[in-house]
Amino acid sequence: MKILQRKSLALLLAGALTTQLAACGTVFYPERKGQVSGRIDPVVAIANGVGLLFFVVPGVIAFAVDFATGAIYLPGGGRAELQPNATPDSLNDSLYASTGQRIDWQQDRVLVEALGSADEARQRLIASR
Repeated sequence: MKILQRKSLALLLAGALTTQLAACGTVFYPERKGQVSGRIDPVVAIANGVGLLFFVVPGVIAFAVDFATGAIYLPGGGRAELQPNATPDSLNDSLYASTGQRIDWQQDRVLVEALGSADEARQRLIASR
């Protein structure tokens, strides 16, 4: 009976430590991966802090992983501001700064869409070729 209790306790402790090694933001919000900056999500920061409180090394790892992947940031932190006086030349300069590509505005068809990030614009531009 005593061996069964030790094995159960060891399994429970191993499970708790394993779940703490996973970063909370990465687990809760996997769609946030890839963000580079923004406001820090307090829910993720508190969850990582609880891991830091109980298990120091896994808590530090959780913070490091969340900051490295960008999952700790609230969505919309890196969005561009609305430019009411935008011209094709100013848009072309902004696109070139973000993606390294220029747009030929003299094409027969130019499709304008709202995109969430510069990475999404870069992917769409590469896919359109």
